[in-house]
Amino acid sequence: MPAQWQIRFDNGHQQRYLPDRQAVLRYVLTVGLKAASPRFEVFRESAPVVLGDGSPGGRAFSLVEIIDLARPGEVERLRAELSAASQPGGRP
Repeated sequence: MPAQWQIRFDNGHQQRYLPDRQAVLRYVLTVGLKAASPRFEVFRESAPVVLGDGSPGGRAFSLVEIIDLARPGEVERLRAELSAASQPGGRP
């Protein structure tokens, strides 16, 4: 199963789990301009947590990016990345 993505926004009050980077970009571009905060923290599922006794402890996510839609050119950068990924041979 591919790694899942998580985004947190509205100053950490909301979070969503998404299947891939394209879904993250689509969500941020759709919801971002209406959200209470323009900042989105993007996480990707990492190695699962292992407890001290060796048993599985659950899923873990690592921060991979901060998207701040208030940053000049950020919306255009995300649209360009999404467009490139949607082309044949683009990144998934």
